[in-house]
Amino acid sequence: MLLEAATTAWRPRSASGAIRPHPAWADHDAAGRSEVYEMTVTQRDLEAALDPAGLPTTARAVLERITG
Repeated sequence: MLLEAATTAWRPRSASGAIRPHPAWADHDAAGRSEVYEMTVTQRDLEAALDPAGLPTTARAVLERITG
């Protein structure tokens, strides 16, 4: 479950709105972080392939934050 949690697009924010690393990221060792990274890249590629504009959820979240 830690691996799945760390690969989601959701990230916590500080009180000032700064984006923080997912808490599950800190629970992985170096090898686990490499695995999280590889899974995230694959997941974002799949998301982009399914999106009409070719955007992964991370890009959609950033655009939503910019445009409201």
